[in-house]
Amino acid sequence: MTAPADTVVAGPSSEGPAPAARTRGLRKTYGRTVAVDHVDLDVPEGAVLGMLGPNGSGKTTTIRMLLGLVRPTEGEVELLGHRMPDRAAEALPDVGALVEGPGFHPFLSGRENLLRLAAAEPRLTSARMAGAVDDALERVGLTRAGGRRYRGYSLGMKQRLGLAGALLVPRRLVVLDEPTNGLDPAGTREIRSVIADLHRDGVTVLVSSHLLAEVEATCTHVAVLNDGALVAQGELAELLESESPALEVSTPDTTTALETLRAAHLTARPAPDGVRVELTRATAPDVIAMLVGAGVPIHEATRSRTGLEDLFARLTQDSEESPTWTP
Repeated sequence: MTAPADTVVAGPSSEGPAPAARTRGLRKTYGRTVAVDHVDLDVPEGAVLGMLGPNGSGKTTTIRMLLGLVRPTEGEVELLGHRMPDRAAEALPDVGALVEGPGFHPFLSGRENLLRLAAAEPRLTSARMAGAVDDALERVGLTRAGGRRYRGYSLGMKQRLGLAGALLVPRRLVVLDEPTNGLDPAGTREIRSVIADLHRDGVTVLVSSHLLAEVEATCTHVAVLNDGALVAQGELAELLESESPALEVSTPDTTTALETLRAAHLTARPAPDGVRVELTRATAPDVIAMLVGAGVPIHEATRSRTGLEDLFARLTQDSEESPTWTP
């Protein structure tokens, strides 16, 4: 599968620091089924990147190849500067991951399960294991439930315990596959807070999610997959801003505003408090100057952008209709 002929694709930038994770020509097939198709992904260091896509779009397969859990059919994978999966032993101690839901021993308590994970951490001494487990449980809000058997945990509690396992020691990169799955609103806010804390500490976070509102609230960058192909990646703000540049002008004189804008051959329509004008043929300062020159009173002017839900819907339509976007 390749990008449609009418798409515009710019290659990933070579400027700035090396990405925390990157792929080139990444492809994975299972028999005749193409799960991931020539993906060139960059996860900028220090970013919170949301990986989006419908079910079956290749998100989890891509993550598994990044972590060395699955060997690519074709292409290259680099994680924290190390080629994967050949140099996984060098890269993975700096990576915490929760992929496809946590798997723990059902008859052990949450704390006992984490102690088993802690024993496998190469950079965690025996003397520090208990403290690391207590800190991780507190960080995800499971201190009181740490002594309960895992089989009695709710789905949301299991997700939190999996996140605690990923955060037993300081990481450079944290990979989370649907981290808010099964969580109530309060639990979701807690996970959002944990991600914000990691971002403030300079940790790179890769989040796979189907909750677009959460991605928009927590992520600095986005990568969108559809049918195994990467159809968009880049800074979230720039991606949303680039889609439908428009200006919302608040004015009591809607009639004069519309007449002025349409006389200048600009696309404009009434809005709840005034007019909305598309910025395809003029800049925002041009529009404001034009309206002021026509005597239109302006109470407020704000730049409008596409919401992530609308953008996601457009990008994940049939690939023949969906453009590929890369800043």
